[in-house]
Amino acid sequence: MLVAANDAPAPSGEPDLAEVRSATERFRDVKVALAEGYIRDPMNICETADLLGQPAEFGAMGVHYFRPDLLGITAPPNPRVNGNGTHTDFRKPAILIYEPQADGSLELVAVENLVFRGAWEALGHMAPPTYQGLVYDTMADDPATSLDEAHMFEPHYDRHVWLYRDNPNGVFAPFNPKVTCKHHRSGTVAGR
Repeated sequence: MLVAANDAPAPSGEPDLAEVRSATERFRDVKVALAEGYIRDPMNICETADLLGQPAEFGAMGVHYFRPDLLGITAPPNPRVNGNGTHTDFRKPAILIYEPQADGSLELVAVENLVFRGAWEALGHMAPPTYQGLVYDTMADDPATSLDEAHMFEPHYDRHVWLYRDNPNGVFAPFNPKVTCKHHRSGTVAGR
């Protein structure tokens, strides 16, 4: 289900979209993100909907930069990335998403939080986390398919927030048809 953007008052203690925008604006410069501990996805993947088994017209996400400490990553892929992260504060998102540009630069398009399901449930939570009343997406690989629906991660919950690129699918949708990976240079990691 796609949700339209709204800047309605957030539940108590939860930042609204304007507050998240203000807190993350500095990350438009990927060098700032790197200086603050974000690292580029080591696999250097620019994620598209069709790469993850969704209709191509849904669009793309882009290239992910993440904070290992906020995700609570406990081990590299073996075979999947695992962690104890339960961080949900979008004022300091665990993941930043960038769109590769024709000149090799990166443009910030969205922020994201990812919470490992096992860690979340170990804290006694019976339901996935929410943001602005919307339940995070549940991600788990289906071994019966050739795709990796969980992006090489153990089962988790995630929520995208498209603050820096209008998204006709909705501000909280996983993919954005206005984002492209056509300028992505696989095998090169710009901005590192």
